[in-house]
Amino acid sequence: MASVALLSNPHSTGNRALLPRVREYCAAHPDIFHYEVEDVDQIGEAIRTMAMVGPRIVVINGGDGTVQAALTELYSGGHFGGSPPPVAVLPNGKTNLIALDLGAEGDPIKALQRVIDLVETGRLEDHVIQRQLISLDSGGEARPVLGMFLGGAYLADVMLYCRNRIYPLGLPNGISHFLAAILGLFAMMFGLGGGRLPPKPEAMTVSLIRQGEFKGKFSLLIVTTLEKLLLSIRTNDSAGESGQMKLLAVERGMGALVRMLGATWRGTLGQNQLDGVHFQQGDEIRIEGDRSNVILDGEIFQAKHGMPIILTSTQPVPFLRLAA
Repeated sequence: MASVALLSNPHSTGNRALLPRVREYCAAHPDIFHYEVEDVDQIGEAIRTMAMVGPRIVVINGGDGTVQAALTELYSGGHFGGSPPPVAVLPNGKTNLIALDLGAEGDPIKALQRVIDLVETGRLEDHVIQRQLISLDSGGEARPVLGMFLGGAYLADVMLYCRNRIYPLGLPNGISHFLAAILGLFAMMFGLGGGRLPPKPEAMTVSLIRQGEFKGKFSLLIVTTLEKLLLSIRTNDSAGESGQMKLLAVERGMGALVRMLGATWRGTLGQNQLDGVHFQQGDEIRIEGDRSNVILDGEIFQAKHGMPIILTSTQPVPFLRLAA
């Protein structure tokens, strides 16, 4: 039996340099069951094997895409009999949104040591928090995919542009993200798109069951169960009140974007109605459009005509918060 089960994706950006240190650390701590996958298709087998050793906690060492695949298998695969242990996420990958929201920052080895310390001192349960997951049904999957952060509309286009056109340049992550944001803002300001710039946004419809729907072209679309969104935007301190997901949609145009950023700077986003800015909570969200991209924790999905993407929130599940 192992107290800690560690899942590593050697192909995540951070692990290209980190993994030798992780292997050395695990060799010195026999209470860690370390499983490495070469492809996300192997995560199902990894979680099944982890369940056989009965860990007190599952630790994920990879980017947000690895976390998304592991969460889907943990809570849809039935390997733990419906009661998976808490999940901890090491800071790794290019964006680390999930790890940062759970208080994991800095050196991943120090974060792993923090997990070990909590297990050994018997304080693990004191740091367990509850989060809902987003269940995404695109109509083409055998089962819904689970995650915690979805970006869509022009935001997804810029994220894909960054991944496909800027990351290959080999620049540091921070510079790559800044450059993609600047080029995206430039293209939006002057109504440009395509070629060497991110594409122009597509029209889409976002519907909430009780709150109505929004139609048009959006510069920003975020659906999350995290406390912290992009740009250090914080939501309520409890995750998903009444089991609801949080949605931020900003209509295309610099005016709406500036109003959203101003409210964010003042810490009043969501408190007052802003023209062109929609901040809602809902227990079911539908995204419809013609080839409109969304990205759930690194995985791309597309809303096609007649086949909407349907998002629902799950029941709360346990995560380990690593912040002191």
